[in-house]
Amino acid sequence: MKVVAFNGSARKDGNTAALVQQVFAGLSPAGIETEMVQLAGQTIRGCTACMACFEKKNGRCVIEGDLVNEAVQKMVSADGIILASPTYFSDVTSEMKALIDRTGMVTRAGDNLLRRKVGAGVVAVRRGGAMHALQTLQNYFLIGEMIIPGSSYWNIGFGRLRGEVESDEEGMATMLQLGENMAWLLKAIAQR
Repeated sequence: MKVVAFNGSARKDGNTAALVQQVFAGLSPAGIETEMVQLAGQTIRGCTACMACFEKKNGRCVIEGDLVNEAVQKMVSADGIILASPTYFSDVTSEMKALIDRTGMVTRAGDNLLRRKVGAGVVAVRRGGAMHALQTLQNYFLIGEMIIPGSSYWNIGFGRLRGEVESDEEGMATMLQLGENMAWLLKAIAQR
């Protein structure tokens, strides 16, 4: 089994990545392979509403030259997906939103290619707005007919400076529990 995470932070290996790594720490003991794709430094254009993905139904976006088509393939081949973002003006980053819009359209055009996969949102925040950002991520999973595991609290970690989120004991414990619950759910689905 494999879980792929997409880190929407503009800072590579920052607080959002630290939270994802903590979720991975909960997945690893179950033997689940993990991969993190960092969007930092990537240019991802938003959806143009051309609807070509619905006409062609080939699992690809017609916009080329960025990582979206590769991301779709990684999502389709994975058993679980993590979308992670810092909080920017009470929501996800523009790169994460573009990834959500375009991969969401392509996978829905393919008769919900992510149906019944496990999905989890992870949010880093300095102070406020995190619940809206988390809901944005969870809406992606829900409209794609995915299954969302819970944790001991909301999937949010507090910190502003690089590495500061690791001092949020409750946030880090929540991420570890999220990984453990995600692993349990993945194995339960596989045994069906």
